Amino acid sequence: MGFGAIIGALSLYVIYIGIVFAAPSNPWMARADRFSIFIPVVVYLAVAILLAVRRRTSLFGAGLLIGLGTFTLLGGGLCVAVLSRAPA
Repeated sequence: MGFGAIIGALSLYVIYIGIVFAAPSNPWMARADRFSIFIPVVVYLAVAILLAVRRRTSLFGAGLLIGLGTFTLLGGGLCVAVLSRAPA
């Protein structure tokens, strides 16, 4: 379960940091739909739920769900930290 949490949180960070670095150089990312940023999380959540429901992969799926929670909590903290340092 711990392995799934670590892999899950790290993979989401890699995906979203990659999106942030690709945005300025890719004109499609500059005009991206507001809801398209949520596609990786929705796919990740669907896969994590499917793995958590299956008996053989339930621990790994539960770890992925915990990793999603970790990603959300740490990402929210980073966002608040960046916004609090921004000039008014």
